Amino acid sequence: MRQILFSGALGLFFSLIGTPLLIKLLARRGYGQFIRDDGPQAHHSKRGTPTMGGVAFILATLIAYAITKIATGSSPTYSGLLVLFLMAGLGLVGFLDDYIKIVKQRSLGLRAKAKMLGQFTVGIAFAVLSLNFEDARQLTPASTKLSFTQDFGWSIGPVLFVLWALFMILAMSNGVNLTDGLDGLATGASVMVFGAYVFIGVWQYQESCINADVLTNPGACYDVRDPLDLAVVASALMGACFGFLWWNTSPAKIFMGDTGSLALGGALAGLAIASRTEMLLAILGGLFVLITLSVVIQVGSFRMTGKRIFRMAPLQHHFELKGWSEVLVVVRFWIIQGMCVIVGLGIFYAGWAAR
Repeated sequence: MRQILFSGALGLFFSLIGTPLLIKLLARRGYGQFIRDDGPQAHHSKRGTPTMGGVAFILATLIAYAITKIATGSSPTYSGLLVLFLMAGLGLVGFLDDYIKIVKQRSLGLRAKAKMLGQFTVGIAFAVLSLNFEDARQLTPASTKLSFTQDFGWSIGPVLFVLWALFMILAMSNGVNLTDGLDGLATGASVMVFGAYVFIGVWQYQESCINADVLTNPGACYDVRDPLDLAVVASALMGACFGFLWWNTSPAKIFMGDTGSLALGGALAGLAIASRTEMLLAILGGLFVLITLSVVIQVGSFRMTGKRIFRMAPLQHHFELKGWSEVLVVVRFWIIQGMCVIVGLGIFYAGWAAR
């Protein structure tokens, strides 16, 4: 448990002190945000705000994890390293996207095919690697079975699993990307979900099947390869995002950019896959799902009927155009996300109690 406290505190510390240094560096180089002309008019005042801030919490998370392992004398696990690989790999794809936006001063960075190729490459590499590295119990970081609060049903096989994992990774990374439209919205929502995964990791560690002989209810144990280390990773991410939120909250001094949003979405998907809570992530990250659905509904409605359901998609901009202030939208959406986390953790606990 000491590892979890260390990683969270270190992630917070390095993000708090690293983000303002990054702000100065980006401002000196003129790496500012390009604002779409068709967005809410209030956003035009944000033009030139430093972006690519995801670099700060990605590095803070990696450093916090490494120092935690050294300070506590514990070894990294394949599950933890693979989640960090997925986060950093998608963060690199986002970084290239942000860099092109800044250099060419346009709202679109990487071409759609190039961006998708990058996400596919990192996602497939993670999925394939996660089916390797068996431990003494022959558990790998991921399972070829589908999962909700734990694995269920029959194995879908490695090929279908890779496709399923890739879908999850693309859905969450793009979901966080769509949510990152208002100051602090995606960052604060991510903090809550990472906090939920700290709890899930600790619970799975305490109720691990490796301790079945001393558990009061051994039939409800969890077959997860490295639950404690997943909690360490989630704690580092939670702390790093908290530190970044200090500078990213309204009025934002820096934006996370695609660098941060793709990385956070990848980390969430990786934690869900490695902790055997794949479908539960749709509830824990309910705000990201809701905002993604708003875009799907808007596009689908316009193509089929020529009419728009919302004034603007993603959903947060619809409420802005209705007259809600940016802070009001963010706080209310945070409340929605908090409720999703509470419901998700309640379902997770109920799943254990029912067994």
